[in-house]
Amino acid sequence: MKRLIIASTSTIYGGNYLNYLLEDLKVLFKNAETVLFIPYARPGGITHKEYTLKAAEAFKIIGKKLKGIHEFDDPIKAIENTEAIFVGGGNTFVLVNQLYKNNLIQPIIKAVNGGTPYLGTSAGSNICGLTINTTNDMPIVYPPSFKTFGFVPFNINPHYLDPIEDSKHMGETRETRIKEFHKFNTQPVIGLREGSWIDVNGDNLILKGSLDARIFEYGKQPYEISPSSALNDLN
Repeated sequence: MKRLIIASTSTIYGGNYLNYLLEDLKVLFKNAETVLFIPYARPGGITHKEYTLKAAEAFKIIGKKLKGIHEFDDPIKAIENTEAIFVGGGNTFVLVNQLYKNNLIQPIIKAVNGGTPYLGTSAGSNICGLTINTTNDMPIVYPPSFKTFGFVPFNINPHYLDPIEDSKHMGETRETRIKEFHKFNTQPVIGLREGSWIDVNGDNLILKGSLDARIFEYGKQPYEISPSSALNDLN
């Protein structure tokens, strides 16, 4: 049975890394001593080692070890043998490009569908949807495909931001960009605000956190859903 936490962000404003999720992570990773970390997204261009050390500090708080996938000679076997997976945020295109380069897309899908618990934050959440076409990141590299894991039957826009009233910014809002996406694509998109996450337990998908999420469906006006709402019918 699939068990995932798909979080908009690793760090909410004023908080420490993963701090707002730690109690839920105790439950998600209750049967794992060591979590396999995939640091490929490299926020700000930091090294895989630096990123892993940063994430490991948070996991120490809940008594878990973290080991970076870059430390293994065979990353596919690392996925096949791991007790749990965490894919961190950063640049989604860099992340997906490296996953394809190391032939990890299908092994991760197989592992998670087989019950290996998965945590994704930001870019690591983007890849849980059908494609990464609704990411906010710059395409600084070109992965072989924009298709990703498809653990949920929709696309995700982490770090979703609402238009700021009276703002003098003249660029497109997130809502405008998602509407542009729907001129060429039909799958739903969930705008996941900071501090919100999707809890996946088998076929049950529940919005968690304290904020509403914004839902975009093809041919419909966007609408809001409240925390504890089910997302099972969003497809």
